[in-house]
Amino acid sequence: MASLDKVVFMPARFQPFKLDRDITSGKDRSAMLEIAVKDEPDLTVSTLELDAERISYTYLTLRELRTKYGSDDRIYFITGTDTFIELSTWYKGADILAENGIVVGIRPGYKEDEVWRKEAHYRKSFGTDVKIIHNRRLDISSTAIREKIMKGESTGGMLPDKVRDYIDEHGLYK
Repeated sequence: MASLDKVVFMPARFQPFKLDRDITSGKDRSAMLEIAVKDEPDLTVSTLELDAERISYTYLTLRELRTKYGSDDRIYFITGTDTFIELSTWYKGADILAENGIVVGIRPGYKEDEVWRKEAHYRKSFGTDVKIIHNRRLDISSTAIREKIMKGESTGGMLPDKVRDYIDEHGLYK
């Protein structure tokens, strides 16, 4: 694995790629995350981006986290394959890559060659510490979960039962 001391989940308030979409409230997304990580001591939830009155640019968030945790701690941004491949094109992408480590999860057979090319490029061009995690393939997506909830179907094995209870109690995704 990536050998991280702590993983911080952080829902975005205004995600730059989803400004035109209707998304679940930050309060609900944060509450569901809190429920999901409740019994995991190395996992936590931050409302840093939800509390900000700005678009959630990763560069700004990582900079704030470095200030919060101090220079002795290395900050890693955890992402998936598609984001990792495009990261240098993001707002201040070069700075993100130069100032932070990256953990990328790749699925078997999905753009692996491209990930390895980008990993080599990021290391050479920006000195990025890249940790690659090989994920097992799970056919779970947020879209599929929302569709099952809309149809009143079971989401067993797709998300914790207590998170589904919260969704049902609050009438989400109906």
